[in-house]
This record gives sequence, structure tokens and C-alpha cells, in this order.
Amino acid sequence: MDLTVQQPIGVFDSGVGGLTVLQELHRLMPGENLIYLGDTARVPYGTKSAETVSGYATEAAAFLLRQQVKMVVVACNTASSVALELLSRRLDVPVIGVIEPGARAALRLSCSGTVGIIGTEGTINSDAYPQAIRRFDPHIKTVCAACPLFVPLAEEGWAEHEVARLAAREYLAPLLDSGMDVLVLGCTHYPLLKPTLKMVLPSAVRMVDSAQETARCVRATLKRAGLLNPGVHSWWRFYVTDVPQRFVRVGEAFLGARLDDVQRVAL
Repeated sequence: MDLTVQQPIGVFDSGVGGLTVLQELHRLMPGENLIYLGDTARVPYGTKSAETVSGYATEAAAFLLRQQVKMVVVACNTASSVALELLSRRLDVPVIGVIEPGARAALRLSCSGTVGIIGTEGTINSDAYPQAIRRFDPHIKTVCAACPLFVPLAEEGWAEHEVARLAAREYLAPLLDSGMDVLVLGCTHYPLLKPTLKMVLPSAVRMVDSAQETARCVRATLKRAGLLNPGVHSWWRFYVTDVPQRFVRVGEAFLGARLDDVQRVAL
């Protein structure tokens, strides 16, 4: 497949969480056109089986390819953990996930040798982050906790609600005595909960938002392939599989920008 600089980057997630990745892509590469797909009809992915999520990811990627994208960014930790290898084999465009960039950042920041990881049940059960970290440094200790309520809280716009604070205290309690000095936010929804998490975590613990690292990886990949758009003006296009009004409400609050044209599609 012949790819061009002007073609957009395709980004997909189960809901609004991947907007954290889209925001970083735009900040780092303002000339890149971006297409975002939120599979809001089937959110959350993290409580579903690996086979089901792989099927969803395949459908999302196929939709983005029909939009003539030059790269697919899997802005979902659950989908990255179970479907990235499958998509990389099947697609004729570069495919970037969020787990390896986040693992690299955690290793770079940790001084204690202990890294905490929180994510959906699917991501935690896949062991994807510990495996990625051990590939780079087998001596690092990892401690993990699934936080299944965080995604629906973020989707509901309750990221800073008292309910979110109570959930964070409960989920993080087993990790606080581990000696970790880095906490990987192993879901792209979780940066929406950063203010709440800061209230629970010791001040010495640094949070890793894989969105920033993923954007750097995307830029490097496009540059190597000669596909980096050097422009300064670009467009965004948004698609969802259900209830665009809710996506617009939460998305605008997070991005601080109007989402005027969100289209509902069927995969």
C-alpha cells in the first residue's frame, strides 16, 4: 500500500479515554490530521474476554482503514494487550499500541526498582505490562491492581467525584506498602482521574501517562517511514458507535475544545 504524508492517523479506543492520546498526538505533531473512533456502544473493553476484544479491535481497525489512514494507534490498553500482535500482522499500515511506550517510561523514572500498575481487569489479567517491563529489565518488581470502576466513572464525568475518591483509596491500598515510586496508569481513561489519584498517592510516587510516550513513538515511527506531516494546520474527525451527545459532553470537558461534528457509525 502506498502511503502519503497527507493521510490522517487513525486512533481508536473503547470510549473517551483515547482522547488523552489524541491530545498528545496533536500537541506533538500539530500538522497531523487525526481520525478518532470511540466504540462507545461496547465500552468497557476491560471486563470482556480476549477473544471478544480482539474482534472489536479488528472491526475498529477495519473502519479506520476505510478512512484511508496511514497508521493505526490502538489508544486502549486492553486492546493493546490482547490484539496488537494480531493487528500488526493483518494491517498494511504501521500499528502502535500504548503498553510498550508506557513500560519504557516507567523504567526510566523508577529509582526504587518497584513499579505499580493499575488497569482494567483485561489489561491486568493479560500480564502485558509486567511482561513488557521484564523484557527491558528483568530485575524490576511490579505490583498490579485492577480498577474496574474507573472507566465507567470517567465516562460518566465523575472522575473527581467522591465516589471516585473512595474507589481509588480501595483499589490503591494494596499497592501503597509495596515501595513503588512509579505508578503506570494502564488505561487511557485513567489520566482523567489524575487529580483524584494524587489525593491518594504519596507525593513521592510519580504517575506515568502512556499517552505522551505513545505520541513520541508515533512521531518517531512516521519520521523513519518518511510519513511525518510537517504542517502546522490540521483537522480532527470523530466517530462513535453510540450516544454521541455523551461523548461530546465528556470529550469537550477534557479537551477544552468544541466537538462540533461527532458522527455515529456502525462497525
